[in-house]
Amino acid sequence: MHVIGTAGHVDHGKSALVAALTGTHPDRLKEEQEREMTIDLGFAWLTLPDGAPVGIVDVPGHRDFIENMLAGVGGIDAALFVVAADEGVMPQTREHLAILDLLQVQSGVVALTKTDLVQDADWLDLVEEDVRQALRGSVLENAPLVRVSARKRTGLEELLKALSDCLANTQPRPDLGRPRLPVDRVFSISGFGTVVTGTLIDGCFRTGDEVEVLPTGKRGRIRGLQTHKQKEEIAFPGSRTAVNISGVDLPEVQRGYVLAIPGKYRPTQRIDVHFRLLKDAAGPLKHSAEVKLFLGASEVLARARLLGVEQILPGEQGWLQFELRQPVVAVRGDRYILRRPSPGETLGGGIVVDPQPAGRHKRFDAEVLRGLDALRQGSPADVLLQASLALGAAPLAQVVARSRLASRQAEAAIAELIQNGQLQLLEEGRLEADSDLLVMPTGLWEQEAKRALQELDAFHKAYPLRSGMPREALKSRSKMSTRVFNAALHHLAQLGSVVERGSVTVRAGFQVTFSAQQAERVARLLRRFELEPNAPPSYKDSMAEVGEDVLDVLLERGDLVLVSEDVLFRKADYERLVQAVIAYLQEHGTLTVAEFRDLSNTSRKYALALLEHLDAEKITVREGDFRRLQNIPNR
Repeated sequence: MHVIGTAGHVDHGKSALVAALTGTHPDRLKEEQEREMTIDLGFAWLTLPDGAPVGIVDVPGHRDFIENMLAGVGGIDAALFVVAADEGVMPQTREHLAILDLLQVQSGVVALTKTDLVQDADWLDLVEEDVRQALRGSVLENAPLVRVSARKRTGLEELLKALSDCLANTQPRPDLGRPRLPVDRVFSISGFGTVVTGTLIDGCFRTGDEVEVLPTGKRGRIRGLQTHKQKEEIAFPGSRTAVNISGVDLPEVQRGYVLAIPGKYRPTQRIDVHFRLLKDAAGPLKHSAEVKLFLGASEVLARARLLGVEQILPGEQGWLQFELRQPVVAVRGDRYILRRPSPGETLGGGIVVDPQPAGRHKRFDAEVLRGLDALRQGSPADVLLQASLALGAAPLAQVVARSRLASRQAEAAIAELIQNGQLQLLEEGRLEADSDLLVMPTGLWEQEAKRALQELDAFHKAYPLRSGMPREALKSRSKMSTRVFNAALHHLAQLGSVVERGSVTVRAGFQVTFSAQQAERVARLLRRFELEPNAPPSYKDSMAEVGEDVLDVLLERGDLVLVSEDVLFRKADYERLVQAVIAYLQEHGTLTVAEFRDLSNTSRKYALALLEHLDAEKITVREGDFRRLQNIPNR
């Protein structure tokens, strides 16, 4: 499936030639037919001699309708460049040629029309030489030239053959699994509803697919598809496609919008581009100039921020960041045209290198310029790395979608980046282009990991007696999303940099250590516990002796066991008393508080506290004044 677009000066016979080739006159508006001049886009279809079906987009040639012309040439595979033999190269001939050159339309055929109006063979030779001179240095420099007359139908077979040969060497549009259709026409059919047309790229549409209209996000469903006036169940990339949508009303979609599968594209109001200013532009492009951006079928006002330079002179190239008045759908590699709003003038154009920049760039940041250059000229691995840098931690599928690489290219690039240590896997899973696996550029990962470890170190320094930093506190201080934080922490644990202990995280190798003064107080407290093992110091007394933080460490380490709000024992004494209770109950069956008080040679306060603790631990169960054995713990 291929699409040909006409180009050329007004009244040079583009529409008449299309009608002669296809049998369909592309001028559909009443005003066009009355004025005998194309005003808006027209469409037709034909089958080439080799049997290939081709769609044709006929564009207006008058300078007043240049912006309608731009809405139609963004998706063409080849140009049918028309020059009238009786007039030769004219102003719009040159402007249309410049546009084709900026869009890098790599193939085309030149039709020298209205040859029936010229009787002088030498004149035709002169005009042909003039055309060749105009084409020199452009994408159409080597295009075949065919002399034709639409009125007398001469040269049409040769023209069709030239078009067929031209398209035979044109690569088919790739199926990247993420279809989008820049809408260039919207209308309604009674009984069917809203219909949009455009050139389908990057994937297939199928009848029944759910679709969304971007940038609005309005959703509908494909009710029917037509390609070249034939009903189809599937529309393929590169085809002129009409889509009948249910659930979307006519006012909810317009030229310049994009029809896509939900979730595959995200509208943007800021894009980074490489730009070339035409040699014959009226003057330099200056920073913050207001311009009109033509991308796909869309037309939007923008502010052009120059990066790395103060101005771009005619014939020069440079980097721009556009701030757009309205959102558009853009993909890396898309070509665009730039015009001055008033007075109207085509300034130049270029290629989109980053449709979703992370933010507003500093104008003279060398790192930014290097990154943009890598996106424009780099290998698939360079492109994928730049996409990952822009996203930070993100699923592989999202990184691949942003890079606009084909799946096989992307998977090879992923493997290369991981092997070279430039891309970091944060989760375990399959390394495929559509994987949900989280990845992150190694440089960014190292920064995030370093920051998390610094937060842990700072916490340990500020709270040397705490066993670890609460997980949620570390997440908050690290400023990561929950998924990224969990993946990062798991990865750091695998590397042996951190240890997770329940709800706290600890820097590997960290241990709570007491100062000499604190150690002396702890020793003094533990001697008191040793002297009175069954009636030790209370929680309040212990805290007064060593301080709350130190006491918390002794409890967390298990040196001391808290059995009630104010009663605690040394670990060895606690375990001895528990075993005494279990042994007594195994022999006697029941136990009272008074019996245990006498058995352990302690006071009622300590006996009751321990027995209630054992009830809570489900080792014993209370029945009136008695305790019975409920469960014997594994010790």
